[in-house]
Parts: sequence; C-alpha cells; structure tokens
Amino acid sequence: MATVSELVRFLCESLAPLGAITARRMFGGYAVYCDGVVFALVARNILYFKTDDGNRPEYEALGLRPFKPFDDKPTVLPYFPPPDSALDDPDELLLWARPALAAAIRTATTTAKKPSRKKVKA
Repeated sequence: MATVSELVRFLCESLAPLGAITARRMFGGYAVYCDGVVFALVARNILYFKTDDGNRPEYEALGLRPFKPFDDKPTVLPYFPPPDSALDDPDELLLWARPALAAAIRTATTTAKKPSRKKVKA
C-alpha cells in the first residue's frame, strides 16, 4: 500500500466535519472525496478545491490561479488553491471546503441530468 502524504492525511482529518473524507491516488496526485464526491485535488503537494460559477469569483478576487496539470499545455481545470492561511487554520480551511463541496455536488448533479446523445439510425 502506498504511503499517504502528510498533506493528504492532514486534509482527511481536518475536513472530517464535512462527511466521510477519503483520498485516492490519481495521475501522480490525489483526488479527495467527501461522501463519494470528488471536491478537491492534491497535486505537486498543493491543495486545490473544486470551483464553479458559484465560488470561483472568491478565488479570482484573491488572484489565485486554477490548476494547470501540464506546464507545456494551456489546459486548466476548475480547481483553485485556497489561500495559504487556510492550511494554518482548520476553521478557515472548512470555509473554503464547504463551497467547493457544494460546487462538486452541483457539477455531479448537472452531469447526471444531461440526456445521452445516442445516434439514431435512419
């Protein structure tokens, strides 16, 4: 079994008030789940929370940048790091985590409701 990084272990303990927090290795980092919903990532030992139109402006107002998985490609994902101070204060961490979880749930709900686009043969 792979050793879980100290940051991931810290997150699982600190975010426990939200629900059942688990983490799984994914693409060289970790996906962090709450009750089975991915709402955070850890990549290059940096925490990123899920965003959407409901919580992204708070990150952008602080000049925070989205997760860019590849340095040589323009692709960005809708995950932003919280301010550094959030990792020093468990209450502040939860203030950033709750809207991220809500964004993840909204995204999961929207994705689940999309109708399939099956091709119909004429």
